[in-house]
Amino acid sequence: MTRPGSGLRPFSVKAKMSTLVVVSVFITTGLLMVAVRTRTELRFITVFSVIATLLITQFVAHGLTSPLDEMTTVARSISHGDYTRRVSGADRRDELGDLAQTINRMADDLEAVDRHRKELVANVSHELRTPIAALRAVLENVVDGVSSADPETMRTALKQTERLGRLVETLLDLSRLDNGVVTLKAGRFEVWPYLSGVLKEANLAAGHRRLSSGSGNHTRKDVHLHLDVSPPELTAHADAERLHQVVANLIDNAVKHSPPHGRVTVLARRGTAPESLTLEVMDEGPGIPESERYRVFERFNRGEVSSPHGPGSDGGTGLGLAIARWAVDLHGGRIGVAESVRGCRIQVTLPGIPQQRG
Repeated sequence: MTRPGSGLRPFSVKAKMSTLVVVSVFITTGLLMVAVRTRTELRFITVFSVIATLLITQFVAHGLTSPLDEMTTVARSISHGDYTRRVSGADRRDELGDLAQTINRMADDLEAVDRHRKELVANVSHELRTPIAALRAVLENVVDGVSSADPETMRTALKQTERLGRLVETLLDLSRLDNGVVTLKAGRFEVWPYLSGVLKEANLAAGHRRLSSGSGNHTRKDVHLHLDVSPPELTAHADAERLHQVVANLIDNAVKHSPPHGRVTVLARRGTAPESLTLEVMDEGPGIPESERYRVFERFNRGEVSSPHGPGSDGGTGLGLAIARWAVDLHGGRIGVAESVRGCRIQVTLPGIPQQRG
């Protein structure tokens, strides 16, 4: 099977080289015919033929080698960490144009990776610095005798330690994600009791002033969690532990952006395939602007909507939705922000039992 673009294109390098050979032959043949008719010495004709062929070859070769020289310079800059340079001539209709486009795409990808790496280092440093500074202040006060090691002080220190633990755990999850070492342990389960347990854990954790879902530390006890499963005997096929990460992170995110005494609804319905599942988590908050919907599942993205208690006050790492998307992708499902009249509605679709191929 011939690959696209592997044939002889009108402006390809192969076509240009073939044209060069044909033109050289025509020039040599023409000069020989002139020599025969005018009885010119053959040595003069040979010299003229060589000169003409060299001039044409030099012209064609310059058009072929100058882009290669530029590509070499750009590739050398990229190897030294400069991802801002690009190769011109990407609009050429030959193999060199294809190569220029490939190098430019590679530079774009490397620039994006480098930017994400720097953002990762900056964000992790910031996330680690805040709880460490708070924990250090508490311990210094105890050591200096400014405050006593009473239960309230120790609870404050414990809270910051738990926040550090959550951040480390989410980073380990992302490391396993990037290394591809996480496998699914999927099985059949009843949806109603399973989701009831997840919501009960969320309420219990909020009552103890912590929600260990990996994305934040909400203390909201005024938000009502509602579960809607239909039919009640609904079953699904998925990895319960990974699905717990998805639902817990989505609930945590919805609670943090809910208005006072708001309502968060977790809805479950049967999908189209056997044992498939459609989940929706809806809140009554300000929602997500359409321009931001494609970014909400990126790592360390906290969106443009402020939390009810001020930006950054919830202690979120911006990793919760990224982990939710990872867990859904691991199942081969889909997750996204769906249209909603009020608030935010995030929809998750899990494929159920994998189809056997005959």
